Amino acid sequence: MVDMAEKRELEVSIDQDACTGDGLCVQYAPTIFEFDIDGLAYVKDTDGELLTTAGSQIAVPDHLRIDIVNAAHDCPGECIYVRDRADKTPVAGPGADD
Repeated sequence: MVDMAEKRELEVSIDQDACTGDGLCVQYAPTIFEFDIDGLAYVKDTDGELLTTAGSQIAVPDHLRIDIVNAAHDCPGECIYVRDRADKTPVAGPGADD
């Protein structure tokens, strides 16, 4: 699965309705994920701004691909969606062939 992910441009988003606030994603990739005051994780844009609008997605930087995919695999809330940017095919997280 990770090999396929490395060949694609990826995007990531979090479903806050499913987020448990466990924080594994923040540990894996603190430049991409952060908690808001509600205790839930959100993605951040390239300027580090928290994107609190539901469904916000960002491009996955090449150097963080494996960390983001691992965060999606290990998330207890199964709320991290990693998709192919071009065709939106799930790569990791809910809907992906793990």
